Amino acid sequence: MSRAFVFPGQGAQTIGMGKALAEAYPAAKAVFEEVDEALGEKLSSLIWDGSIDDLTLTKNAQPALMATSIAALRALESEGIGIETASFVAGHSLGEYSALCAVGALDLSDTARLLRIRGQAMQEA
Repeated sequence: MSRAFVFPGQGAQTIGMGKALAEAYPAAKAVFEEVDEALGEKLSSLIWDGSIDDLTLTKNAQPALMATSIAALRALESEGIGIETASFVAGHSLGEYSALCAVGALDLSDTARLLRIRGQAMQEA
């Protein structure tokens, strides 16, 4: 049996995503804290309690979806289902960056900053 991890692209964002994971899994909470620190702002507050209009802005949606994806992965790892159990890892659009972070090709802080820049550029275009 093969297992695949597939990470979502923009459009999957919703207010409150990942909050229950952060409350239940310290490793998931640590992801949101690291992303907040890397961006120099509380993106987690916007994700959990902000407006959907602000979250949907490309500059916010992209790092927010990546953070939530990696938080979900960390929660799975806490349950013994790690990325090393996957035969395949992929992502749709910005999900590619989540996949690269998940396998360790990019570190979490760099991925957050990269997606903020990518999101701002796409929003301006």
